[in-house]
Parts: sequence; C-alpha cells; structure tokens
Amino acid sequence: MSTFEPRGNTRALVLATLAFTVSFYAWSMMGPLGPDLQDLLGLSEVQLAVLISVPVLMGSLMRIPLGLLTDRYGGRRVFTALLAFTSLPLAALAVWHDSFSAVVLFGFFLGFAGASFAVGVPFVSRWYPRERQGMALGLYGIGMGGTVLGGLTAPRIADRWGVSAPFVFAMVLVGAMAVVFWLLARDAPVARPTSTGGMFSSLRIFREQPAAWAPTFYYFLAFGGFVAMFAYLPKLLTGVHELDKPDAAARAAGFALVAVIARPIGGWLADRVGADTILRVSFAATGVLAALLAPLHDQMVPLTFLALSMAAAFGLGTGAVFKLVAHDFPDSVGAVTGVVGAAGGLGGFFPPLLMAFVKSATGGYALGFAALALTAVVALVVLYLMGRRGAGAATHASVVASR
Repeated sequence: MSTFEPRGNTRALVLATLAFTVSFYAWSMMGPLGPDLQDLLGLSEVQLAVLISVPVLMGSLMRIPLGLLTDRYGGRRVFTALLAFTSLPLAALAVWHDSFSAVVLFGFFLGFAGASFAVGVPFVSRWYPRERQGMALGLYGIGMGGTVLGGLTAPRIADRWGVSAPFVFAMVLVGAMAVVFWLLARDAPVARPTSTGGMFSSLRIFREQPAAWAPTFYYFLAFGGFVAMFAYLPKLLTGVHELDKPDAAARAAGFALVAVIARPIGGWLADRVGADTILRVSFAATGVLAALLAPLHDQMVPLTFLALSMAAAFGLGTGAVFKLVAHDFPDSVGAVTGVVGAAGGLGGFFPPLLMAFVKSATGGYALGFAALALTAVVALVVLYLMGRRGAGAATHASVVASR
C-alpha cells in the first residue's frame, strides 16, 4: 500500500504544461493556416470546415484511450510516445499539402496531439493534494496557449517561407519536447489500476456513477466553444470583415490568449468558492454573449468586445470543470478526463461545420451563435439539476446519520 502524500511538484507541472503547449501548437495549426490552404487548394466553405474539424475530432476521440493508458502506464511514457508520434504527420504535411485528401488524411493523424490534455491532467493531479488541484490544473491548462502561438506565428511563417515551413517548425519543436519530457519527467509514486477486466473496464464509472456524465457536457460547451471560436474566427474575420490573413489570425490568437489567462483563474476560484459557482457564471455569460453576437457579429467593435468577453467565460469554465473531475473521481482521473476531454473536443468539431452550413444556407452566421446561446442555457439547467441532486443526497445522508 502506497504511503505517498502529494504535496505538489513544480517540475512535473512545468514539464507537463510545456508538453501540452507544444502539442496544442501542432494540433491547432489548421485553423490559422486555413485561409492559406483554402487559397492554395481552392477549397469551398464546407471543405475548409472539414479540413479544420478533422484534427479536432480525432483529438477528441483519442482522449478516451490515452486517458486510460495514462492511468495504467503513467504520463511519462504516454506523453513521450504521443509527442514522438505527432512529429510524423507534421513531417508528412510539410511534404504533401498539395491536395485536399492528403491534408485531411495527415490532419487526421495530427489530431492525436489534441489528446494530450487527457494525459497531462492525471499526470499533474497525482502530484497535488485535493485542495490545490484546481489551481494546479488551471496552470497546466495554460498549455492552451499553444493555440495562441500557432495563431501568431504559423501564418507569418507561411507567408515568409511557404506553407511547408510551419509544419517543419512544429515538427522540430515537438521532437525536442519528446526528448526533454522523457529525460526529465517522473510519475508520482502512486498505485495504478490493475488490468482486471481490460483497459476499458475503468469506464464502468460512467455506469455506476451517472453524475460523471455531467462534466462531459460542461466541457463540451466550455472547451468546445473555445476551440470552435478560435478555429473559425480567422475565416469569419477574413470573410465578413475583409481583414488580411495574418491580421485575422493575430486577432484569433488574442481571443485564445484571454481564454488561456482566464483558465488558471477559473481553477483558483473553484478551489475557493466552488466549481459550481464558477460554472454558473461561465455558462450564463456565454449564453448572453452568444445571443448578442447573433445580430452583432458583422460589426467589428461589438464583435471584438463580445468575443473577448466570451473567451474569458470559456476560460473560467474550463478551469473549473477539472476541479470537479479531480476532486469527485480521484481514483479514475484518467478515465473520466478522457471522456470529458473527448466531449470538449467534439464540442469543437461540430460548430465549424454548423457555421459553414449556416453560412451556405443563410449567407450569415446568426443561427450558429443562437445555437451556442441555447446550448449554454441547457448547461445551466443541467448544472441546476445536479446541484439539487447533490443537495438532496447530502440532506438524506444527514438524516440517516442522525437516526
């Protein structure tokens, strides 16, 4: 029986955050490079949406097995292997990006990098006590800043040295990080799940504890909304507001930066006032802001203010969700994180496609933002019902104990 008492590990947190940042840099490149690839390949709106969404979808689905593998084999092995694998599709994209089918195929494998989040959460959380996990995981979530770096650098690198150059740069970065992580990272000395019943047997928690499904919907909205907005903002800004591609990508990076800054704040506040409170604020703000964006997204000043405010709401929400996961399911962090992270990634997969179809059918994006507002209202309802259920369970327990 392990006597290890987690007190925190700054080196593990820093290494995981850097690995997450590098992974997200690679994973998010299709959004900022989307306008360049659209011009190069002559893509339609729907084809561009598919190209952007495929890595998001794969990154979502792979979070489930990678979260389970991290529970079983530890973050050091899994993160190193993931980083090493990610360099392969980057190398392929650097050479073969002259056809839609090739970019989609290699983008599919590049999507594995998006599963990195499900590896880092259990790796980090096991080094920290419960009362500090919200802040630690919020700081780890700063790795979302890889999307900021991608938005700021990838289009400019492509403009100067060609479309191959951003993929080559990312490949070198990812390969170097794989070596560093393997040499310096260490797993927390805690017991890991046994192999009884197979790797996927740990997913039974979703059958035995239905409450585990609630964070999946919360993250579907908070992180999925962030990914979708970041991925599609460059297209909206170039298509509706006629900005040039580097300017549009830089503004999208600003959106991501606000969300990145807000994420550790959300985790820190969740440690102090409760994750439920932060999620209520996040979802209510998202609903109001999305409802306002529906009629106002074609005006630059309102779009800027509302989009940046929404980024803050998304960041607070993403920081709070995994406080719930690490606190409520400490023995299955990898399994629950994998499913919750997959839901968040799927939340980023569908909106760009929806936006493309809405734009093709109506000539605008208003209905897409209205759908986001409705989703936020549903999340508030789920959060309210889960709160009542938790309060009811606590009351019942106290009554039983008093007898």
